[in-house]
Amino acid sequence: MRFLPYNPEQDYLLPPSVHGVLGPQHLCFFLHRVVERLELSAFEQDYQEEGRPAYAPALLLKVWLYAYALGITSCRRLEQRVRGDLGFRYLAGEAQPDFWTLNAFRRRHPKALNELFTQVVELARQAGLGRLGHVAIDSTRVKASASPNRVDSVRKLRAERAKIGRQIRRWQQACTAADGDEAPGLELAKQECARLEQELAQIPPRLEQLKKRGLERRSRTDPDSRFLKERKGFVLGYTVTLAASQDQLIVEQRVMQQTTDSAALLPMVEGVRQRCGQPPTQVSADSGFFALPPLQELEKQKVDAYVPDSNLARVLKRGGRLRGRAKHPVHRRMRQKLRRPLGRAIYGRRKALMEPIFGVLKEQRGLRQFRRRGLEKVAVELSLATTAYNLTRLWNTPQAAHQLG
Repeated sequence: MRFLPYNPEQDYLLPPSVHGVLGPQHLCFFLHRVVERLELSAFEQDYQEEGRPAYAPALLLKVWLYAYALGITSCRRLEQRVRGDLGFRYLAGEAQPDFWTLNAFRRRHPKALNELFTQVVELARQAGLGRLGHVAIDSTRVKASASPNRVDSVRKLRAERAKIGRQIRRWQQACTAADGDEAPGLELAKQECARLEQELAQIPPRLEQLKKRGLERRSRTDPDSRFLKERKGFVLGYTVTLAASQDQLIVEQRVMQQTTDSAALLPMVEGVRQRCGQPPTQVSADSGFFALPPLQELEKQKVDAYVPDSNLARVLKRGGRLRGRAKHPVHRRMRQKLRRPLGRAIYGRRKALMEPIFGVLKEQRGLRQFRRRGLEKVAVELSLATTAYNLTRLWNTPQAAHQLG
C-alpha cells in the first residue's frame, strides 16, 4: 500500500496521554506549573460558602492566561476551544465552563488580576529576567468597543434638542386639532408627545457631562473612551502605556484616557518601582513624554532619563539642524546628553525594546481593539494580555523555564 492506514472512527485501546501528544515542553504544562506556584487567595476570598460550588479560580485563571497567550479574547470562542482543544481540556481538567462563567470570572476580579501581573513580574525577576538597568516606556492607541458615530457633542445635542422641540410642537398641534377624546389618532399623538418629552429630558444631563469633563465629544456606547490622535487620524479608544526592561519583560502597564503622554512618565516610573521593588537606573521614552516638571523630578530621584523634545527627536530621526533654544537647565542638559554618540545609542534601544512587544500584542494576540467597555474593564483585558505575554517570555527563555518548572 502507498498510504498509511486512515480511519477517523478508530477506537483507542487506551486513552492517549496528553503529555505524549503535546510534548512535555508545551506551553499549557508550563502555565499549569507557574500558576500553581502563585498566591491565589485574592481570587478565592471573593466566593462564599453558601450556594452552588463554583469552578476553582486556578482552573479559570489558567484557561484565560492560555487563551490570551494564543490571542483568544472572546468568551464564546474560548468556550468552544475548552471543549475541543487538548491543551485547554488539560488545563480545565475536562471541565466545560460556559461563556457566561468565563466572562463572570474576568469581570469579578479586576484587582486580583492586576496583582497577578505583579506576582508574575516578581517570579520573572527571581528567575533572572526583568533587569532594570534600562527601562523603555512607550504608548500606543487601542480601539474601544464603541462606534465613532454614536457620539455626543455640544453642537449635536443642541441641534437634537431643537429638532425634538419642533416635533413636540407638531404633535401638540395635532392633539389640539383633534375633535373629542374619541378622535382617531389622538391616543397615538399623546404617546408620541410623552416619548419625545422623555428624550428631551435626557439631553440636559448629557450636556452637563460634556461640560463637566471638558470634552468636545463623548461616546454614548463607551463613555470612558476618548478620541485620540494617531498617525492615520483620530481613533476612539484608550492609550495603552507599557514599560519594558532591558530583556523585554513588561514591568509596568496602564490604560489611560489622556490625549497626551507627557503626564504618564512619572506614574510609569513610580509603577516600575512599586512592581519591582526598586527604581530603574535608566529610562528612555519618545518625545511625546517630554515635559520639564517630570524630568526635573527624575533628576531629583537620580534616574538617568533620555527623553527628547519634539525638535530634537526630528533631528535624531531625520537629521538636519536643531531649531529653537533650550532655556531651562534641565532641557539643555537633556539636549547635550542626547546629541552625544553614547546618548543616541542609549535612546536608540527604546525602539528595539518596545516595538517587538507591541507587535506581538497587536498582531499575534489581537490587541488592536478591546472587547469590553469602560476603563476598569479594559484594564482587566490589558492585565491578562500583559501577564500572558510575560509568561510566554519566561517560557521562551530556557534558563528561566527550567528554573520555574
